[in-house]
Amino acid sequence: MCFRHFLIYVVLFILLTAVVDADATRLTSADYMKAERFLSWNMEGKVFGGSVNPNWIDENRFWYRNRFSEGHEFIFVDPAAGTRQRAFDHERLASALSESTDKTYEAFNLPFTQFEYLNGRHSLRFTIEGEEWRCNIENYTCSGPHERPIRVPNSVTSPDGKLAAYIKDHNLWIRDLETGDDVQLTTDGEEYYGYATDSQGWTRSERPILLWSPDSRKIATYRLDERNVGKMPLIEMQEGRPKLHYWPYALPGDTVVPMHKRIVIHVEVKRIVRLDVDPDHQRTSNCCGMTREGNWGDIEWSADSRHLAFVSTSRDYKEVKLRVADPHTGEVRTVYEERANTFFESNLRDLGVPNWRVFHDRNEFIWFTRRDGWGHLYLYDLKTGAKKSRITSGAWNVVDIIHIDTRNRWIYFTAAGKDEERDPYFQHLYKVRFDGSGLTLLSPEDANHEITVSPSGTFFVDSYSRFDVPPISVVRRQDGRVVTTLEEADITELEKIGWNTPVSFTAKGRDGVTDVYGVIYKPSDFDSEKKYPIINSIYPGPQRGSINTRSFSVTDRGQARALAELGFIVVLIDATGTPRRSKVFHTEWYGDMGDNGLEDQVAAMRQLAGRYSWIDLDRVGIYGHSGGGFAAAGAMLRFPDFFHVGVSSAGNHDNRGYTYYWGEKYQGLLERMPDGSDSYEDQANHLLAENLKGKLLVTYGTMDSNVHPNMTLLLINELIKHNKDFDVMVFPNRRHGYSNEPYNIRITWDYFVRHLLEKRPPAGYTIRR
Repeated sequence: MCFRHFLIYVVLFILLTAVVDADATRLTSADYMKAERFLSWNMEGKVFGGSVNPNWIDENRFWYRNRFSEGHEFIFVDPAAGTRQRAFDHERLASALSESTDKTYEAFNLPFTQFEYLNGRHSLRFTIEGEEWRCNIENYTCSGPHERPIRVPNSVTSPDGKLAAYIKDHNLWIRDLETGDDVQLTTDGEEYYGYATDSQGWTRSERPILLWSPDSRKIATYRLDERNVGKMPLIEMQEGRPKLHYWPYALPGDTVVPMHKRIVIHVEVKRIVRLDVDPDHQRTSNCCGMTREGNWGDIEWSADSRHLAFVSTSRDYKEVKLRVADPHTGEVRTVYEERANTFFESNLRDLGVPNWRVFHDRNEFIWFTRRDGWGHLYLYDLKTGAKKSRITSGAWNVVDIIHIDTRNRWIYFTAAGKDEERDPYFQHLYKVRFDGSGLTLLSPEDANHEITVSPSGTFFVDSYSRFDVPPISVVRRQDGRVVTTLEEADITELEKIGWNTPVSFTAKGRDGVTDVYGVIYKPSDFDSEKKYPIINSIYPGPQRGSINTRSFSVTDRGQARALAELGFIVVLIDATGTPRRSKVFHTEWYGDMGDNGLEDQVAAMRQLAGRYSWIDLDRVGIYGHSGGGFAAAGAMLRFPDFFHVGVSSAGNHDNRGYTYYWGEKYQGLLERMPDGSDSYEDQANHLLAENLKGKLLVTYGTMDSNVHPNMTLLLINELIKHNKDFDVMVFPNRRHGYSNEPYNIRITWDYFVRHLLEKRPPAGYTIRR
């Protein structure tokens, strides 16, 4: 070989090596596109028959909308007859509707998602682009648009469907939905001192908070006094001068906080009865907010509308009182009270309906408490408050009361952890008698069961699944027998894009004894011979954990599956401080919110690395939003030698600046010390800013009215003060829920790719939604 040819080979070798090296130091748009396929909104359409949400027609029959390979179909179910069939002839309806509207509609892509049966299921009524249409499904003729029934935005409709209650100028009004006439029920409402006002600081709406009586003649509500509550400001970006927003927002330690005075309004005569009880705090006896399933929580009318029962919760959530009021005289009697040493919970599921029920005609009530360390039901005498019987017991938790058959004295409920051989988070359906006898498992499959009960209480729709088992939906009788199978989910299309099931695991927490549970997400091209960075997608609670559901789902916290596809191992772990385990587990770090279960997270990740050689603990990341943002930044500051890269978004980094109900429940009432310090300092991230060693990206939305940007700015200021290198992204005019905004997802991916994979991400990649 001549010297000239030798030089050519050398040059070619150098060039080829450079190309290979260049490819090894970057990810391409194709890599991001592959990961994008695993974003939740791109996977949802690849699961067929995955969910059944019943729309009840009467006491037992219902319809639901089902996704299948050709589109969507509407299914009618008659449980008593054990039948499942299409609700109508989709082809004929599409043809009739196309002819009537002069548009083209396809049978399984109809222009509506909801409908109402009319004339004994002979006709349908639905809305297309805001206009009402009706179709006869005997001869398949359609007509419209029809004049729509009177609707009142931001209102609460009476049980008989004739009246709608709404707020106008801080007063409560009703509108007759037949005549359109408006009636003013209160007259002295004013700004910051209005009726039925939904103003909770961290969340607000124009819809009134109230509860209609069953006879539609009375409204239970309150007058909210927030006149001297401290205000929270935000500045809205716009051309020219920005716009200032401010509203009442109480913080831990404030001497003046919102209080509501309970009232009952007798609608027909416009008479207001003020209940003879001190104003209550804006509290529900479990997390979070004051409404449950669209109604005011922790309050219930008797079936005959003659009595009103409610629970008052103290400011620190330690004391609860069950009270019964006479809606005609305003007389109030305290029936029962309980005090917890940390915080009381009436349901371990956030936004769950409190698990107490009053039976005025039988002079009894059912009560839920964790006084023995687990969440259980008890039966009490309504007149004396004395305990009559313990209904459930053991090292497990009642989750939700689903239905109560008062005639036969059966309680139907979901529970978790009853079977020691199963995942303690799996929920199952049970029944038990009022006296605690006859406890029976009604949903035996080893899976997580999501239950909906028919209005009659005779049938249950049960959708059950696991991380590794797609949903099966059935109808059960009261004895648990399956009447009919509704759907068996098909994930064939999901598997075609490389879906792999998340792997569940158990590890020991910080104490080396307590089990913590988690899941692992791997890339579709996972190779056990390689080493992968590990990233923790965290939400610390205390009202929920990192894992949203134990059911099969393509929606995971922080779009974890998509992130894993870029070449990471992503884990979600429910550490101590999260619910649905023992009370000790849930309250592990009460009074020290900065703990965030991080010691458990670290312990579990170390154990995983000990089990699996493909986990690289020299490259560890963490990210989260809201409470997860608080925890992610805290991890970088409290464990700077373990976590190397973090992304913290919308974090409540110092709960002295977050809503008072949150901190005062989980940290305790703020106490000020003689030296100027206080009992909240140990949880504040910005006071640990000097500890930062790794790479940290913090983000916030400038119009976040839930977790105020001020808490993030405190952290940023201290990081600057300590001369730390870090990154910031500001989302102008975004409120709290920007975590799934494509740009936020992309910069999160970029950050971990740069600093954990040590590769260059594709420039300016656009994630589409």
